[in-house]
Amino acid sequence: MQKHKYIFVVGGVMSGVGKGIASSSLALLLESRGFKVSPIKIDPYLNVDAGTMNPTEHGEVFVLDSGLETDQDMGSYERFLGRPLNPENYMTGGLIYKTIIDRERALGYQGKCVEPVPHIPEEVIRRIRSAGKRDRSDITIIEIGGTLGEYQSVMFLEAARLLKISNPKDVLFVLVSYLPVPGKLGEMKTKPTQYAVRTMNSYGVQPDIIIARASVPLDKRRKEKIAASSGMKEEQVISAPDVESVYDVPLNFEADHLTDTVMKILQLKTRKRTPLLGTWKSFIRKTVRTRGSVRIGIVGKYFSTGDFVLADSYLSVIEGVKYAAYHAGKKPVIEWLAAEEFEGKKADIVRLRKFDGIIVPGGFGKRGIEGKLRVIEYARKHKIPYFGLCYGMQLMVVEYAKNVLGWKDAQTTEIDRTTKHPVIDVMIEQKKKLAEGNYGGSMRLGSYPAYLKSGTVARAAYKAEMVHERHRHRYEVNPAYVAEIEKAGLVFSGISPDKKLMEIAELPRTKHPFFLGTQFHPEFTARPLESHPLFDAFIKACLRRDRRGRQAAVKKR
Repeated sequence: MQKHKYIFVVGGVMSGVGKGIASSSLALLLESRGFKVSPIKIDPYLNVDAGTMNPTEHGEVFVLDSGLETDQDMGSYERFLGRPLNPENYMTGGLIYKTIIDRERALGYQGKCVEPVPHIPEEVIRRIRSAGKRDRSDITIIEIGGTLGEYQSVMFLEAARLLKISNPKDVLFVLVSYLPVPGKLGEMKTKPTQYAVRTMNSYGVQPDIIIARASVPLDKRRKEKIAASSGMKEEQVISAPDVESVYDVPLNFEADHLTDTVMKILQLKTRKRTPLLGTWKSFIRKTVRTRGSVRIGIVGKYFSTGDFVLADSYLSVIEGVKYAAYHAGKKPVIEWLAAEEFEGKKADIVRLRKFDGIIVPGGFGKRGIEGKLRVIEYARKHKIPYFGLCYGMQLMVVEYAKNVLGWKDAQTTEIDRTTKHPVIDVMIEQKKKLAEGNYGGSMRLGSYPAYLKSGTVARAAYKAEMVHERHRHRYEVNPAYVAEIEKAGLVFSGISPDKKLMEIAELPRTKHPFFLGTQFHPEFTARPLESHPLFDAFIKACLRRDRRGRQAAVKKR
């Protein structure tokens, strides 16, 4: 029987070098050879999970079916592999420390002195093995977050080193490093990667493969230089140039024989060729063989980080739009709009007319809320397809209550706890947690069922009576106002099995081409090879608007 294999992926030179996409791509390629792969993300920070972090600091918080709030790389793993992952596939430094301290308090170490070594590496290794068993996988790919040289990664590299000692033929190390091409020099420099290898060696670990990220492909000379300075063969240095789409990465790796090199080092033989890679190539062809485009405006507040724009805050939303557009044969043109730009009397709200559709994604807090409400009102009145996700659905209900029912003080209690019309309110079971200042895990998290009413936009999109979707929020539509809101025309087309929670709100198609919001996050289950039904329905509505716009323009001529 074949022994379980472990592949550790670490990053050198700088952060954001692409370890998550590299790990996801390698997992896909190995599964295309007939192996079951279990991907794991280790984040060294001391947060117990990713739930309390600001998106502009660490990117999107991705929620698993279990409700665990994780790093956005877990979303990449799920999208590339096309399946949900388990909570065992994610760990943080804070979780490891908390587990060890809790065990020590419960006398789990039987009076022994608990120390960073060996107890932290032992717990990390235990979790890695547990994830592999839970997934019944053949290979586990472990991505260690951060950059080589950072102190917080030391214990995780030590765990990898110890696993290598006990399983020398079954553990492989991949270094994803960056090779800069300074503008004034015009020459690709290998020295930073050489230093990254030296840093890795200082932890007692030697890379087996180097994935060399750069703006352009590596030439033979650079491969030879890196290999010689790192004690490797040229074939162990893989070129990873910038590409148009992250979905091209697996094909680039395959062209440079990454899979063959990995399997040779781990002494593996292809079990069977699956259709996965061929299906992936078909998807890539869709991304380039588009006719026309669809223009989507995403109105949010988590875009700015200093002088730069951080689209990662809404990564899954952006990808969900892309998949639906590609499957419709269109090129997605996405524009990020800061909600604050639509506040005040001088705000240029009319420029929303140029979009085929508008999305207000999830979020928290007061900043930008007036701008979002104005955007929603404009989309509703001018029949622009609108898709509200979580907070975007809640604000859709607030806007409807204010401007259709005439409750000018209607609000979510997240913004105004004293409002006379709290159409959106915090869940009763969470109020105690919030009163105690316990914000971590104080939301409705993970996958929940919802029943869909017949004859609605949602039911037509899903073609199912019941669906399961992932949630991440504290506030809900207040049941006390549901009857009055529905009487005024807004339909709650998705509800919880006990009929207490409103999961989807929409206007009938007779009143609006697409005006729909979800309490949940459909973007978390959108996949490259299987776009999400609601994103598909939204994009189709956007294309209908685009056609009407072109026809009107022709008539004016």
